[in-house]
Amino acid sequence: MKRCLIKIILLTVIFNITPLNVNAAQPTNKQNQFLTQSVVQLKEDFRKVWIEHALWTRNYLYSSILELENKEPTLARLLENQEDIGEVIKPYYGEAASKRLTELLKEHIVVGGKVINALKTGNQAEFEKHNKSWYRNADDIAQFLSSANPNWNRSDLQKMLHMHLEDVTTNTKFILNKDWSKDIKAFDHGELHLILIADTFTEGILKQFPEKF
Repeated sequence: MKRCLIKIILLTVIFNITPLNVNAAQPTNKQNQFLTQSVVQLKEDFRKVWIEHALWTRNYLYSSILELENKEPTLARLLENQEDIGEVIKPYYGEAASKRLTELLKEHIVVGGKVINALKTGNQAEFEKHNKSWYRNADDIAQFLSSANPNWNRSDLQKMLHMHLEDVTTNTKFILNKDWSKDIKAFDHGELHLILIADTFTEGILKQFPEKF
């Protein structure tokens, strides 16, 4: 009896604080848009290509460092991934912008390969030279994207892209040192970071083109 009384009191308090209103206003369009199929699809598309970026980058690290026979086919697939990323933005920014982003991302891969090779051979001078170019390319990507969409802050993009470069460099060193447990943890961290980048792309497009969703 005592428990029933307590329940009745609690329910009374809850309904007095938050009365049921069947005529309450519906969620705003901003809230609704995150439930639409088009929003879900955009998020899935960006996550797919950036997760693949993480996976194929990792595959290429192993192929390159261990001089495996699949090195060139793996590199070709990684470069194809950059085209896939460019394709996702095409419906919103056009073919020219898509191609430009793809070019910048392919440069990211090519220069990154030189950074990896310098780490592998222990050539510090080559590493510093190519690493500088690698970060400059990341800044070019951030500048390009921020000029296309004001919701993509250039400074924030730079920080995220720089972190990606740091992740790849760290992962490379762990593989070279055969520190497999740290290698696995570094990959997990890098993959999560690329998912964050993917979601940043999605959020920026949703804000810039709400009418499309």
